[in-house]
Amino acid sequence: MTIQPTRLSDPAVRAFVAAVNAHDRAAFLALLAPDATMSDDGADRDLDDWIDREIFSSHGHLEVDRESRGGRALVARHRNDTWGEMRTRWAFTVGQDGKITRFETGQA
Repeated sequence: MTIQPTRLSDPAVRAFVAAVNAHDRAAFLALLAPDATMSDDGADRDLDDWIDREIFSSHGHLEVDRESRGGRALVARHRNDTWGEMRTRWAFTVGQDGKITRFETGQA
């Protein structure tokens, strides 16, 4: 059963999913700390290149199936025009200012 983005527990993660699904790059970038980092399948990636390739230029979309760790860990179906749909895991680190400092994703 899919969890609607508006019902996700953590405000930063909720806004992250909403920005991805709306294809709103400006809103997405506003959620990130200036020195934010990310990894995909355990390997650190260049954030700007990854979000362009996996989310914005390929019409990425997230459907959240489960959340844990107070809403900072998700299992979701991520789909885009490049890879189709796959079951993925997401983990977020959020600073005291509410900005995402790191996110990690990969196949679940």
